[in-house]
Amino acid sequence: MTTITYDQFESINIRSGTIVKAEEFPRAKKPAYKVWVDFGPEIGTLQTSAQITKHYTTEGLVGRPVLGCVNLGEKNIAGFLSQFLLLGFADDNGDICLATADPKAPNGRKLC
Repeated sequence: MTTITYDQFESINIRSGTIVKAEEFPRAKKPAYKVWVDFGPEIGTLQTSAQITKHYTTEGLVGRPVLGCVNLGEKNIAGFLSQFLLLGFADDNGDICLATADPKAPNGRKLC
Protein backbone atom coordinates (compact mmCIF):
# COMPACT_ATOMS: atom_id res chain seq x y z
CA MET A 1 0.00 0.00 0.00
CA THR A 2 1.29 3.43 -0.96
CA THR A 3 1.02 6.23 1.59
CA ILE A 4 0.01 9.71 0.40
CA THR A 5 0.11 13.02 2.19
CA TYR A 6 -2.99 14.80 3.43
CA ASP A 7 -2.35 17.52 0.82
CA GLN A 8 -2.38 14.85 -1.91
CA PHE A 9 -5.68 13.48 -0.57
CA GLU A 10 -7.20 16.98 -0.57
CA SER A 11 -6.31 17.34 -4.27
CA ILE A 12 -8.60 14.40 -5.14
CA ASN A 13 -11.98 15.96 -5.91
CA ILE A 14 -14.63 13.34 -5.06
CA ARG A 15 -18.15 14.75 -5.19
CA SER A 16 -21.67 13.54 -4.46
CA GLY A 17 -24.13 13.49 -7.32
CA THR A 18 -27.33 12.01 -8.70
CA ILE A 19 -27.63 10.02 -11.92
CA VAL A 20 -29.98 11.92 -14.23
CA LYS A 21 -29.63 9.82 -17.40
CA ALA A 22 -28.24 6.44 -18.41
CA GLU A 23 -28.23 4.63 -21.73
CA GLU A 24 -26.71 1.59 -23.42
CA PHE A 25 -23.21 1.98 -24.88
CA PRO A 26 -22.92 -0.60 -27.67
CA ARG A 27 -19.63 0.85 -29.05
CA ALA A 28 -17.74 0.11 -25.81
CA LYS A 29 -15.33 -2.88 -25.94
CA LYS A 30 -16.69 -4.27 -22.65
CA PRO A 31 -20.37 -4.02 -21.63
CA ALA A 32 -20.95 -0.47 -20.34
CA TYR A 33 -23.47 2.33 -19.99
CA LYS A 34 -23.22 6.02 -20.77
CA VAL A 35 -24.09 7.81 -17.53
CA TRP A 36 -24.85 11.48 -16.79
CA VAL A 37 -24.56 12.75 -13.20
CA ASP A 38 -25.74 16.06 -11.71
CA PHE A 39 -22.97 17.32 -9.41
CA GLY A 40 -24.82 20.48 -8.35
CA PRO A 41 -24.69 24.09 -9.54
CA GLU A 42 -20.92 24.59 -9.11
CA ILE A 43 -19.92 21.64 -11.35
CA GLY A 44 -23.07 20.87 -13.32
CA THR A 45 -23.89 17.65 -15.13
CA LEU A 46 -20.97 15.53 -16.33
CA GLN A 47 -20.95 12.35 -18.42
CA THR A 48 -18.95 9.14 -18.20
CA SER A 49 -18.82 5.56 -19.41
CA ALA A 50 -19.16 2.91 -16.71
CA GLN A 51 -18.89 -0.89 -16.74
CA ILE A 52 -21.78 -1.38 -14.31
CA THR A 53 -24.10 -3.54 -16.39
CA LYS A 54 -24.07 -6.62 -14.13
CA HIS A 55 -25.83 -5.07 -11.13
CA TYR A 56 -27.75 -2.17 -12.70
CA THR A 57 -30.18 -1.37 -15.50
CA THR A 58 -30.33 1.99 -17.24
CA GLU A 59 -33.83 2.55 -15.82
CA GLY A 60 -32.77 1.64 -12.28
CA LEU A 61 -29.79 4.01 -12.33
CA VAL A 62 -31.74 7.23 -12.82
CA GLY A 63 -32.18 9.00 -9.49
CA ARG A 64 -29.48 6.93 -7.76
CA PRO A 65 -27.03 8.88 -5.55
CA VAL A 66 -23.38 8.25 -6.48
CA LEU A 67 -19.82 9.45 -5.90
CA GLY A 68 -17.51 10.61 -8.68
CA CYS A 69 -13.96 11.88 -9.02
CA VAL A 70 -14.35 15.03 -11.11
CA ASN A 71 -10.76 16.26 -11.52
CA LEU A 72 -9.01 13.47 -13.44
CA GLY A 73 -9.39 15.12 -16.83
CA GLU A 74 -11.35 13.93 -19.84
CA LYS A 75 -10.91 10.65 -21.71
CA ASN A 76 -12.29 9.51 -25.08
CA ILE A 77 -13.86 6.07 -24.77
CA ALA A 78 -15.06 4.64 -28.10
CA GLY A 79 -15.98 8.11 -29.35
CA PHE A 80 -17.71 9.15 -26.10
CA LEU A 81 -16.15 11.83 -23.88
CA SER A 82 -15.79 10.63 -20.29
CA GLN A 83 -15.56 13.66 -17.97
CA PHE A 84 -15.27 11.98 -14.56
CA LEU A 85 -14.71 8.62 -12.86
CA LEU A 86 -17.80 6.99 -11.36
CA LEU A 87 -16.66 5.28 -8.15
CA GLY A 88 -17.45 1.77 -7.01
CA PHE A 89 -16.09 -1.46 -5.59
CA ALA A 90 -15.58 -4.82 -7.30
CA ASP A 91 -17.61 -7.72 -5.92
CA ASP A 92 -16.28 -11.31 -5.71
CA ASN A 93 -16.80 -11.71 -9.48
CA GLY A 94 -15.11 -8.41 -10.40
CA ASP A 95 -18.42 -6.71 -11.19
CA ILE A 96 -18.77 -3.11 -9.99
CA CYS A 97 -21.03 -2.06 -7.11
CA LEU A 98 -21.51 1.72 -7.04
CA ALA A 99 -20.22 3.80 -4.12
CA THR A 100 -22.83 6.08 -2.59
CA ALA A 101 -23.55 8.35 0.38
CA ASP A 102 -26.01 7.09 2.99
CA PRO A 103 -28.00 9.07 3.81
CA LYS A 104 -27.92 10.96 0.51
CA ALA A 105 -25.71 14.04 0.51
CA PRO A 106 -26.69 17.12 -1.53
CA ASN A 107 -25.30 17.12 -5.09
CA GLY A 108 -21.82 18.62 -5.36
CA ARG A 109 -20.61 18.02 -1.81
CA LYS A 110 -16.87 17.24 -1.61
CA LEU A 111 -15.72 14.10 0.17
CA CYS A 112 -13.97 15.05 3.38
